[in-house]
Amino acid sequence: MDKLTALTVFQRVAETENFSRAAEGLGMSKSVVSKQVSALEESLGVKLLYRTTRRVSLTDAGRAYLERTRRVLEELEEADNAVSALSAEIKGRLKINAPLTFGIQHLGPALCDFLNAHPKLALDVDLADRFVDVVEEGYDLVIRIGALADSSLIARKLADSRMILSAAPGYLARHGTPQTPDDLTRHAGLHYRHERQARGWPLKSATGEETVVQVPGSFAANNGDLILRAAVDGLGIARLPTFIVAEAMAAGALTPVLPGWAPPTAGIWAVYPPNRHLSAKVRALIDHLSGRFGDPPYWDAKIS
Repeated sequence: MDKLTALTVFQRVAETENFSRAAEGLGMSKSVVSKQVSALEESLGVKLLYRTTRRVSLTDAGRAYLERTRRVLEELEEADNAVSALSAEIKGRLKINAPLTFGIQHLGPALCDFLNAHPKLALDVDLADRFVDVVEEGYDLVIRIGALADSSLIARKLADSRMILSAAPGYLARHGTPQTPDDLTRHAGLHYRHERQARGWPLKSATGEETVVQVPGSFAANNGDLILRAAVDGLGIARLPTFIVAEAMAAGALTPVLPGWAPPTAGIWAVYPPNRHLSAKVRALIDHLSGRFGDPPYWDAKIS
């Protein structure tokens, strides 16, 4: 058994939770992949994976072994790059997670450009609005938006995520344009369902005055695209990031509401496991995304 090959195969099976997908990604047959994992388990004297007809999952021993295996393979890649004449070449595989709307509108095009510049790199991208476990689920890089909870993870800010209130011109023509934060209590708010106290909208004026307004509303969703659609269709006032509403505002489909008051600005973060050495490919991707999004972000230029 080639131990390095076996470690690579085990890592891929664990990350994909499927022997067939792992085999396809590695360019091996399913039987070879299965034999590699079985040989590794036999040499260790411990079961690393639970196998069922539907999926593969890690045992407790397998989970601990995967964490150390990933670190070993990353450090080996770093060592190879350090002595190789092709050290500037980015290659390997990255597993990435990001929120759905941001991933489609902004991360996707940035990743395509990055892949065109680094054709030997492979990306496995998971877009979902759920909160993922970076280490447990084997992600190399996760994009998170908002305040970060204290954790052992490492984060780098990529850009600001500015929030803005907006509504369709038709809605404002029918219901009137709010002149003060208190006027929002007589309007229909479009709410993000998973936010704590979603109907309490914190706002801050240009002079530093702060308030929280309880905004009624009969529409709530767990996705920014749906809230955007409802706003454009004239169902109420939305509180959304500018990276979602910039195109609609630039086209005149939405107009700012209470421009003298703004919700708190959040951050867009690249979050990654606290490995001793940040791999060259993760570092290169983070640098690419930071430069791509800009300071201020390019989407804000459309509505400034």
